[in-house]
Amino acid sequence: MTTKEFDLLDELYFVQHYNYLKDALDWEDDVLLSTLQSLYDQGYIKCLASPDEEVFNDVDLPNQGVDYYYLATKKGLMDHNTI
Repeated sequence: MTTKEFDLLDELYFVQHYNYLKDALDWEDDVLLSTLQSLYDQGYIKCLASPDEEVFNDVDLPNQGVDYYYLATKKGLMDHNTI
């Protein structure tokens, strides 16, 4: 897990919108979206269309990532806490 992935997971113990993450981490969009994509590909986060509605079909983070909410998965939390 990279330092950026670790820092991003720190923010995802609770459901957070993309805009919150952008403000909290102060990263450029391309960095934030690529880190979110990496965490998603590893199964460390899930994407939500609203705070209570998980997205199960194709997730298009490069084009729609700014519209989603995010939450760490159990796997993500377990790996985050063992580092």
